[in-house]
Amino acid sequence: MDSHAWDERYAASDLVWSRGPNAVVAAECADLAPGRAVDLACGEGRNAIWLASLGWDVTAVDFSQVAVDKGRTLAGDLSVTWVCADATEWTSDGLDLAVVAYFQVPAALRRTAVRNAVSSLRPGGTLVWVAHDSTNLTEGTGGPQDPAVLMTAQDVLDDLDGIEVEVVRAERVERVVTADDGHGSEVTKTAWDCLVRLVRA
Repeated sequence: MDSHAWDERYAASDLVWSRGPNAVVAAECADLAPGRAVDLACGEGRNAIWLASLGWDVTAVDFSQVAVDKGRTLAGDLSVTWVCADATEWTSDGLDLAVVAYFQVPAALRRTAVRNAVSSLRPGGTLVWVAHDSTNLTEGTGGPQDPAVLMTAQDVLDDLDGIEVEVVRAERVERVVTADDGHGSEVTKTAWDCLVRLVRA
């Protein structure tokens, strides 16, 4: 989907994503001391807003202007800088944290995005990358149905060839979701994500 399609999707509902942070992002960032962070492909900014509430100085980047405007409203007075830009091209320097959650793009764009994200970190800075895992297509539920935009943790690490990092976690993780069973009740199902947490050397 291009930015115009995402603009239409974000404009069509109050919130496309949940108001609170992604559970994996929250768990992986909970032990980090606040500093300067970026939330790439931030959508309506749920992770950026949560980080800002903990004292982080956050830049939230998304190519949908509608999403960025909604995030700015939701954030209120919290310290978030909202930027409408392509997450594959955005760069900075000296960041303490880069969060990328469910940025599902083809491999070449993913490689550019993750390399830019890690290069934007200071030495000792942390990347937290969460995405729909390739195995979710056949073993899980929900998420994109196009295998070209799915990935594994190893794919993300391979994208960083030549950049020195210390890998903290690189694995497939389970995410339990609720769904309508078609008969007016809810059932729990398992979705599979890939998680990469690393530190720039």
